[in-house]
Amino acid sequence: MFGRVESARGWSHRGPLAALLRPEPLPVGVGIAVAAAFIIAETAVVYWLKHMGSHHSFRALFLLGVLVVSAGWGFGLAVTTTFVSMLVYLYFHLEDHNLLTGDDFVALLVFLPIALSANILGRQARLRAIEAEDRRREADCAAALANSLADQQAALRRVATLVARGVALSQICPAAVLELSQGLRVEDVVLLEYGSSGATVVAGHRDGSGDAIQCAGKQVSLDGASVTATIFRERRAVRIDSYADTTGPTDAHIRSLGLQSAAGAPILVGDRLWGALIVGSVRAGSLPIGTELRIQDFADLVATAIANAETQAQLTASRARIVQAGDQARQRFERDLHDGAQQHVVSLGLQLRATQLLVEPDQHRLNDQMSLVVAGLRAVAAELRELSHGMHPAILSRSGLEAAIRGLARRCAIPVDLDLDISGRLPEPIEVAAYYVVAEALTNAVKYAGASEIAVHASVDDAILRLVVGDDGIGGAVVGSGSGLIGLKDRVEVLGGQFDVVSPTGVGTTLTATIPLAAP
Repeated sequence: MFGRVESARGWSHRGPLAALLRPEPLPVGVGIAVAAAFIIAETAVVYWLKHMGSHHSFRALFLLGVLVVSAGWGFGLAVTTTFVSMLVYLYFHLEDHNLLTGDDFVALLVFLPIALSANILGRQARLRAIEAEDRRREADCAAALANSLADQQAALRRVATLVARGVALSQICPAAVLELSQGLRVEDVVLLEYGSSGATVVAGHRDGSGDAIQCAGKQVSLDGASVTATIFRERRAVRIDSYADTTGPTDAHIRSLGLQSAAGAPILVGDRLWGALIVGSVRAGSLPIGTELRIQDFADLVATAIANAETQAQLTASRARIVQAGDQARQRFERDLHDGAQQHVVSLGLQLRATQLLVEPDQHRLNDQMSLVVAGLRAVAAELRELSHGMHPAILSRSGLEAAIRGLARRCAIPVDLDLDISGRLPEPIEVAAYYVVAEALTNAVKYAGASEIAVHASVDDAILRLVVGDDGIGGAVVGSGSGLIGLKDRVEVLGGQFDVVSPTGVGTTLTATIPLAAP
């Protein structure tokens, strides 16, 4: 395809000789006109030059037309031109002598083989020109093919880079469609997902105005012999060289779009047929051989991206279940401690205090001993209360995140500067995650960082909760080093948020968390 275009352009810039020695001869009518023009011009020139010397020396001009016609047209027209030129040549002799002399016969015998030799040389020149042009076309086609393959490999690398970076599937699908369209130079590319009711357009190529040729969400029937239906039935790459004779509602719609041929490949995620990647061409004739194999390369990349996305979704869901299960277990422990052991200890203390009232006043040692036991029971109850609050603080459930953070700051052993801008209640999973982020940061600052001051900022802006906890301690904190930060990272990321720790040695630690209020 590319060789023909460049060949046609090349002839127009290679001069008159190259145009004459073209592989395809000009029309015979043009050749006859050129031959007649040369013979007339040659005759006129010979008449004009007769007075300058012997006209025998100028009659060789008749060979010029023979040579030109031999190079530009077929052998038959060249031979005809040769004999007509010979008759004109003979006319000049008869004009001077009325009869042919021996010298005239010799001149004719010389002219005729020279003219025929010119025919042979012209034909050989044409054959050499055809061979040279064929070689040039092959080289042009090879270069065009190499460039096309290089472009397609570059397009594959760009899509593969997106897949490797873990870019969202919603971005990879349009990118694959665009790269495939540009790489194969086709007008229509569509990525489909199969479902119980047919196929659904996920992404489609856009025209010059930026409008989708086939809009996302459009339903495609699996009836007929279309590429979409065939891939669904046979789970393999297929092609249709012409839609002219295919039947079915989908095929009729394809013809209404002006598509002449199509090819496609399945998107297989594991052993499951997820969808298909299909290209169509409005040009007459079939798509190049091997097109469906190139489409398969892109389809495999999309399949990898889908598998990665599904794995990531499963991992996120698994982490969410683990975090939720942990929170539920803490709530159960908190209730059990509050309603069970804590209440039992308080009840024992009250009973012991009531029993102490029955002891005689002069039993000082017994009263003192019972007072110590009551005080111990009160201490145990307080410890159980603090333990249950650490598992799942009741103030968080009752009053919300802002009140819970203020409670953490009051109980902290070092001063805490609060900057809170949280209006109203937030979804429970977000409040729980934010609470533990602040609680863990305060605990680490007191126990490990040797900080003298902590600053806590919490605000809600653009439906995103932003938390920043910084201290002036020794720094050096690393996520995953056993400090409990890895658990906080899981909590935040399972909610679709981001968690970051900056802790240069000797400067202090700044912990940042952003959590969207909407579910991921």
